[in-house]
Amino acid sequence: MSDYFFSTEINQPIDEAIETLKSALMEQHLGIVSDVNVAAIVKNKLDEEMTPYRILGACNPKMAKTMIGETPQIGVLLPCTIVAREVDGKTIIDFMNPPAVLGLAGSAAADAVAAEATDKLKAAVAALAEK
Repeated sequence: MSDYFFSTEINQPIDEAIETLKSALMEQHLGIVSDVNVAAIVKNKLDEEMTPYRILGACNPKMAKTMIGETPQIGVLLPCTIVAREVDGKTIIDFMNPPAVLGLAGSAAADAVAAEATDKLKAAVAALAEK
């Protein structure tokens, strides 16, 4: 595992995999608050094709509020970023490693939320492994 991310693979095309991911995240009280379809933007702006690639933002409002209350600038590190990319009909999902990113804040509140977020993301990964 890299310091800043961890990954899993789902034997589903990207759109189906993202729906499966959303369900697994919801079980952990995490929701998708942003969805950037990079491949569609590249097609629209550059008229070039690329493999399906989406950047998702996952958030738990309670955890976000805790961190923002402690350090208002922490928003530059939120939400937890997830990348879904399709390779040969399967989807690889890369998750931001919260302690690596939120640790930049240097606060006990951010460290505690990072640990909680990691537990939730790892539980979602475990649920995805069962799909």
